[in-house]
Amino acid sequence: MKLLRSALLAAVAAASLASTACAHEAHHPPRTKEPLLIAHRGASGYLPEHTLAAYWLAIEQGADYVEPDLVLTKDGVLVARHENAIAILNADGSVREATTDVAERPEFASRKTTKSIDGVAITGWFTEDFTLAELKTLRARERIPQIRPANSRFNDMFEVPTFEEVLQLVQQANERRREEAGRDGRWGHGRKLKPIGVYPETKHPSYFAGIGKPLEEPLVRLLHKYGYRGPDAAVFIQSFEVGNLRKLNRMTRVPLVQLLNGTGQPYDFTLSGDKRTYADLAKPAGLAEISSYAQGIGANTNLMIPLVAGRLGTPTTLVKDAHAAGLIVHGWTFRAENNFLPNEFDSSDDPAAIGNLAGQIDAFLKLGMDGLFSDQSFLARKAIDAYVKR
Repeated sequence: MKLLRSALLAAVAAASLASTACAHEAHHPPRTKEPLLIAHRGASGYLPEHTLAAYWLAIEQGADYVEPDLVLTKDGVLVARHENAIAILNADGSVREATTDVAERPEFASRKTTKSIDGVAITGWFTEDFTLAELKTLRARERIPQIRPANSRFNDMFEVPTFEEVLQLVQQANERRREEAGRDGRWGHGRKLKPIGVYPETKHPSYFAGIGKPLEEPLVRLLHKYGYRGPDAAVFIQSFEVGNLRKLNRMTRVPLVQLLNGTGQPYDFTLSGDKRTYADLAKPAGLAEISSYAQGIGANTNLMIPLVAGRLGTPTTLVKDAHAAGLIVHGWTFRAENNFLPNEFDSSDDPAAIGNLAGQIDAFLKLGMDGLFSDQSFLARKAIDAYVKR
């Protein structure tokens, strides 16, 4: 229970802020009546993302799944970071996108390097150049302090977690939930008891395969070790690439989700010369292909309702088309700050101020979306519950 206790202490503090399988045909589970709430990198609106405390707080706030982005260490351990770059340098030497304090650690100054990640030159420090023991000496930091300055108060309090530690935390949360549930099998505000799930994303799979560190094998090994087997397991594996999802479809029977960005194309398509874009995959023919190896799509909100002059425009038929192909639809990413909201849901001109997240969520749930990723599980939970009750 060590992980549980340490994460819980931080969560309480933050609360004051407001078997290997053969290839198989894709199994398509029925859509749930109540949309799923997926904690995007944990409760990242309240605590530095991808920390055990952020995952735990998200669970306490009512998330159904927690979402760790996965990259590899030098010694082949899966860890939760938004990117393999754990601090990036601008051309002038200033630091941006720092999810750890590595740039301030003189003992690691020589690890700074420039790499091409998915075709983009990045200068900084990368997880694959550190052993797990070395990464564990670093401390997590708020990635976007200009938008979430309050989260910076928790800088340097937490370690970089391994994926196994995340799985252990979820396991402990589910054990506690079963113990605390009443005889009617309900918990918290009368909601039915169901296990918290995990929603890992494989980050840059072609890149990691290219340096001899494929993500798929250690991921499946850990999921199977912790009992995530079969189409009904409380897990979704997601990826912006296609080839590694096809590979995973031959390795495991757990649900898979094809991520669709609002622009560009899967990087493995770029490498292979395939000209199709994410927009092409979002068309009926593309969705039919996805349904042959995955159970759902994780769609950028702009693919469902495009923005017109910063405001929500006319909805597309993506949700309807995906459902017709037997795919569930999870939308991303729903964030409460004005900086991320469509203009009609802004509360002021302050980009860091909280706007009307519930209004945005409601507009997308009306399309029939099956779940959503959110940085603010507390607010998203309230919005989903209000929608379901109507």
